[in-house]
Amino acid sequence: MSLEVREVNKVYNRKLILDRINLQIEKGEFFVVLGPSGSGKTTLLRIIAGLEKPDNGKILIDNTDVTNLPAGKRNIGMVFQNYALYPSKRIWDNLFLPLESSGMGKEEATKRIEFISKRLGIDGLLQRFPGELSGGQQQRVALARALVKTPRLFLMDEPLSNLDAPQRVSARKLIKEIQEEYSITSIYVTHDQTEAMALGDRICIIDEGKILQIGTPEEIYDDPADEKVASFIGNPPMSLLDGSIIGEKGNIGVRAEDVILEEGDMKGKVINSEFLGDRYLVHISLGSEELMAFSKVRLREGVEVSFRISKFKQFR
Repeated sequence: MSLEVREVNKVYNRKLILDRINLQIEKGEFFVVLGPSGSGKTTLLRIIAGLEKPDNGKILIDNTDVTNLPAGKRNIGMVFQNYALYPSKRIWDNLFLPLESSGMGKEEATKRIEFISKRLGIDGLLQRFPGELSGGQQQRVALARALVKTPRLFLMDEPLSNLDAPQRVSARKLIKEIQEEYSITSIYVTHDQTEAMALGDRICIIDEGKILQIGTPEEIYDDPADEKVASFIGNPPMSLLDGSIIGEKGNIGVRAEDVILEEGDMKGKVINSEFLGDRYLVHISLGSEELMAFSKVRLREGVEVSFRISKFKQFR
C-alpha cells in the first residue's frame, strides 16, 4: 500500500509541532523519519496511525482519505518504544488478543501465532510473561504482535532504544529481513542516524516540525541540503568551515574521509587524535575553526600537518 501525508499541521499548547508536512511513501518502501528529540517525529507517526488527529491536512492510504478513520480500522501494525505488552498476560495472549478483537476465530488465530512466533524465534516463549523476558525477547514479541495481523502498514517508534549495542545490531538485521520478506510498507522513527542509514530506502530528516530533506541515505550523506543536515548526518559529521580557506564564498562542509593528510599546501595543528580501532580521527586546528580527518597513525598534539581537501559541499 502507498501512503500520502498532505499538508499536515499540529499545534500543542500554542506551539507548532508539525508544520505543513508532505510525504509520499511508496508501496513496500522502508521509510525512516529521523530527527532529534522533540522534532515532531513521534507526533507524525501517531497521526498516521490514527492515534491523534491533525489540526489541518490529510492522511491518505492507497489514495483513500483515512484522516477521520479510527486507528482500529486502518489495519496498521505498530511497535512502540516501550513495547506496550500486557504484563499480566502470557506472550500467547499478547499475540492472540489483537486477533480476537478483530473478530478472528481461535483456530485461524492459532495458526497465525504459530507461524509468526516460529519466524521470529519466540515459539518457545509463548507461555511466559513479559517480565520474564530479556529486552531483546520483548522486542521480538512486540514485532510479532504487530505483524500477526498482516497489517497494510507497519509503524515503528524508536523500537530499539531499550536494547544494548549488540542487540541493536541483530535487531536491525531482523527488522530489515522481515520487512523485505513481507514487503510491508514501513515507517520507522528514530533519533539514531546509524539506524536510519542502515535501514532506510529513503530518509526524511525532520527538526522543529519541519522537513529538512528527503532522500536516499547516499543522497543525504553526500549532498546534505543545508548545514543543519550536514552537522547531523555522518559519524563524524561534516566539518563546517568558512569557504575562504579554499577560495570559495560562503561555508563549506568537508567529510573526514575527503581530507588527505601529508599532501597539499594547506596546514593546521593537531588538537588531538581519537583511536577508532582501524584508524584515528584527527582534530586539526585551522585557527578559529576545526577540521576532522582520518589517519592510519596517531598524530601528536601540537604537530603541524599539511593536507588537501579532495571534495567538499558548498553551502550558500
